[in-house]
Amino acid sequence: MLPISGSPDSSKKLKSPEQKLIDRKSAANSLPSVIQSYLSPYNPRSWLLYSIFFLQIVLLLMARSLQQSHLRTPFPSPQPNTPMFVKSASISDSERSANFSSSEPDQCPSGRIFVYDMPQVFNRELIENCDELSPWSSRCDALTNEGLGKRATGLSGIVPENLIPAWYWTDQFASELIFHNRMLNYKCRTTEAESAKGFYIPFYAGLAVGKHLWMNNTAKDRDRHCEMMLRWVQGQPFWNRSDGWDHFIMMGRITWDFRRSKDEDWGSRCIYMPGMRNITRLLIERNPWDYFDVGVPYPTGFHPRSESDILQWQDYVRNRHRSTLFCFVGGKRSTIKNDFRGLLLSHCKNESSSCQFVNCSSTRCSNGSSAILKAFLDSDFCLQPRGDSFTRRSIFDCMIAGSIPVFFWHRTAYSQYEWFLPGDPRSYSVFIHRDEVKNGTSIKTVLEQYSKREVRKMREKVIDYIPKLVYAKPHQGLETIKDAFDVAIDAVLRRIKEQEQPGYKWK
Repeated sequence: MLPISGSPDSSKKLKSPEQKLIDRKSAANSLPSVIQSYLSPYNPRSWLLYSIFFLQIVLLLMARSLQQSHLRTPFPSPQPNTPMFVKSASISDSERSANFSSSEPDQCPSGRIFVYDMPQVFNRELIENCDELSPWSSRCDALTNEGLGKRATGLSGIVPENLIPAWYWTDQFASELIFHNRMLNYKCRTTEAESAKGFYIPFYAGLAVGKHLWMNNTAKDRDRHCEMMLRWVQGQPFWNRSDGWDHFIMMGRITWDFRRSKDEDWGSRCIYMPGMRNITRLLIERNPWDYFDVGVPYPTGFHPRSESDILQWQDYVRNRHRSTLFCFVGGKRSTIKNDFRGLLLSHCKNESSSCQFVNCSSTRCSNGSSAILKAFLDSDFCLQPRGDSFTRRSIFDCMIAGSIPVFFWHRTAYSQYEWFLPGDPRSYSVFIHRDEVKNGTSIKTVLEQYSKREVRKMREKVIDYIPKLVYAKPHQGLETIKDAFDVAIDAVLRRIKEQEQPGYKWK
């Protein structure tokens, strides 16, 4: 401190050099004194230090805030071990068991599916009015047992007795009901649309248009239900998420029933409507040049109740004694010039010792019969020409009986059911071009060229694929074996995932 002016002690006392040296050493050895001096509020330098330190704290807080805001997403993905429980109180026990817990791996690696709860006019009302679905007869029996139809009769002695309850006379156009009932109990179904990877539209398009395909119905009648469906679906909030790319529908008829170009032509124009452009469509016959058409197996009469049913049936057809080289199940089309099925009928009659024939001209064969099943079980090969369209249900009736199909058109199977059949057609089938048959080639001679070993190898391939060709009876499906439904839905989810890749979607 400065001395007070006029004080008698104001005069400075002189220090010796030794004393000055002692004072400097004392100051140097007193670090706390130095720090205290620098941090003193009376020292200008301390304010500079305070300012720098405060600025660093502010910058640190701002950086952390920016990082957290950058990581936020509208729908955060759950951690791999986070339980996903559906909030709906009406969910069934089977759906609850599908939700994985923190101690179990995810059973749905490809994602989960949301099933739209549509107005009943699109599905249930069509079933309730089953008497009106056909102008000739009631469809009510065909749609009983949740689409499986009436229980099969007359099979005693043809199939093992304990497997008879797994057989039904299933209608070939019942896929919409079968898929809907399975989807409602699917292990990877979710009732939380936000978490869904795919969206299933339970509209029975085939039943809706089927009642208007004959008689004097107008084009407007045939289009009405599909137009209503598209307006409803496009009004749902999750449609706009992908413009329909993650939506799919089961249409229980052939694709050509939904591809009318002109009002006076056959069918509806449902597939040609703008809203259908991006929807994946499951059909029993597809247009091979349309990416969004997917061919799935026709429903057959065999609906295994368990995996043991599948294994027993495979073993049964594997060891079945087959007394006939080939068979043909079909009817001649007298109204068609140069009808190819009529030509096959002539071949079969001329080789009656080697060919078994079931005439469908005088009896209804579309939904199966005991005579049809027996013919396939008794034959090494089954002739499969095109039906009223390129495909026919008989392909699958033949194969689940362990008979080897003989095709005459590539579009009958090879370009239709890639998800369900072996990649190499020669491993499970025989192809004879129809023109060769028309020019005199003997079908019997071609088939006799296959050795017993080759026939056995092809049959084994057919038998291996039987699970992929049938629709199981349990709502939850089978335990570890995937049936046609499982294969179809797994592939749909993979397709949706592929479409999410950058640059994949069509614009």
